[in-house]
Amino acid sequence: MTRKRVIMKKLHISAPISCGIFLTYRCTGSCRHCMYASSPGWDADWLSSEHAKLIFEQLVGKIQAAPYGENEIGINYGIHFTGGEPFLNFDRLLELITLARKYRMPSMFVETNCFWCTDDTTTRKKLRQLKQNGLHGILISVNPFILEYVPFARTERAIRISQQIFHRNVIVYQDFFYHLFQRFELKETLPLEAFMHKAPDSFHYVELLPMGRAVYALSNLHRKYPARAFFGTSCREELTREWHVHIDNYCNYLPGYCAGTTLGDARALDSLLQGIDLDEHPILDAIVTDLEMLYDIATRDFSYKELNDGYISKCHLCLDMRKHIAGQTDEFKELQPRTFYTHL
Repeated sequence: MTRKRVIMKKLHISAPISCGIFLTYRCTGSCRHCMYASSPGWDADWLSSEHAKLIFEQLVGKIQAAPYGENEIGINYGIHFTGGEPFLNFDRLLELITLARKYRMPSMFVETNCFWCTDDTTTRKKLRQLKQNGLHGILISVNPFILEYVPFARTERAIRISQQIFHRNVIVYQDFFYHLFQRFELKETLPLEAFMHKAPDSFHYVELLPMGRAVYALSNLHRKYPARAFFGTSCREELTREWHVHIDNYCNYLPGYCAGTTLGDARALDSLLQGIDLDEHPILDAIVTDLEMLYDIATRDFSYKELNDGYISKCHLCLDMRKHIAGQTDEFKELQPRTFYTHL
């Protein structure tokens, strides 16, 4: 039976209630689970204060504070500064936090892998500076993927001192692995394979989303399906949600976790909220309609070949087709930043 597709002329999105601001895609590691394919190989392109000002002007009055107040933090509330690794340019991070405070951005926190926490003095000094400049809290990433690149002793130091400075406004993500690594008395880095051998059952607790670099680096952990298994599905819900959207250092408005797909220029967010013309964005049109439509475009116009081993998720299928198309043409302005596809 032929599926009936819903034809839309415009994609309508809601104003964001929470937003992550990318300082850069550059990072100290190349974590296998990274949705945004961050790594040391990215150019050190930093979000400028001038562009950040224009972005904050668009976000004023839209971003919601955490339930307990604008000085408290929550993962899906407020503004979070992220990347890549924002602490690679601490001065710029301070600038942007100071600027965001002028616009009264609520529930501001920064995400970090803690690579920079080499001693107590440096760690305490930087965290105090951030708080003095208006930052409300911090999210510290703890998982087996980051453990490959960051000595756990630095993570422990960051959490201990952050709790002294930000008190309850410290999110340890994921707390399960923080306590597990402590129980193992880890202090240095540990290869992922060694960790999986050491604690195989614990890997089920990893919050691993089947998208980004993970679909290539960790595909062996998942069952695979042919492309047709995902026909009839779309990414409309993911692309139109208002929580936890991202704006990267190139001012791309990135919906949800859909890296490499922009809805437009975040400096013109008010215009985007009036509706996005899908006739001008054929790849976006296909993604929000039916992945079979994107498959037709990829195979017919760009000679895409289905992966013999199959796909672990609809995100895997979508990403692999977009990667193939982006490698052949720059005609689709919704496939941004194009360098994302070269770092997968």
